Amino acid sequence: QLQLVESGGGSVQAGGSLRLSCQASGNSISIYKLAWFRQAPGKEREGVASINKYDSTLYTESVKGRFTISKDGAKNSLVLQMNSLQHEDTAMYYCAAVYKWTPPSLSIFEYAYWGQGTQVTVAS
Repeated sequence: QLQLVESGGGSVQAGGSLRLSCQASGNSISIYKLAWFRQAPGKEREGVASINKYDSTLYTESVKGRFTISKDGAKNSLVLQMNSLQHEDTAMYYCAAVYKWTPPSLSIFEYAYWGQGTQVTVAS
């Protein structure tokens, strides 16, 4: 059973950066499709970035060029580097995983394992 725990959230000024980590346990992340999602108050959960077993990536349009998703195999963790943060990026961020060797996906319905989330707040 894969378990995921996010960390790295916090409060920053607009234009700042944060680095989120998702520590996995119970299995190696290398065999999973992985993703970051976020949910702002009163809004639906949306996909932010995804990376598959072959390191192909997919980003939602609003974060392209600002966010980078990657895997740290040595630490068995998923990383989301967030630069040039905007107030609109304020949300709870979740990591997710599924045992599929298919292209990256931002569909919430595809993922079987979820972390508890880490809060990101960007002051305008």
